[in-house]
Amino acid sequence: MITSDSQANDFQMRFSDGTREALSDAAPQYGGGGDGFSPHDLLEAALGNCVGITVRMYAKKHDIPLEAVRVAVRLDRSDQTVADFRYSIELKGNLDQAQRDRLLRAAKGCSVHRTLLRKLTFSQVDEV
Repeated sequence: MITSDSQANDFQMRFSDGTREALSDAAPQYGGGGDGFSPHDLLEAALGNCVGITVRMYAKKHDIPLEAVRVAVRLDRSDQTVADFRYSIELKGNLDQAQRDRLLRAAKGCSVHRTLLRKLTFSQVDEV
């Protein structure tokens, strides 16, 4: 569970999982200080990090010589009815085409990707 607490600076939030903490803030053009990740940055990071971890886990499990992976994600919200997560995956290492194809297929199994494909609902409750 993540908790988010307002800070003294307008629009800045400190969030924590109980062990680690980070800051989120609105961009200056929206009245924030830009001192932390924006909420949409965090959505992009959740997908990018999950894809990268999934690919690395798959490579390790299947002895694929992946040296590094870089995932770039951009959330396109230009259509008010669609949230389009556009991402690219860069694989580094001495990989043949079959290994690259397997890693790119494995990326689609990322749990955040699968979660975002579900019907989403939001429920405000007294306690989580």
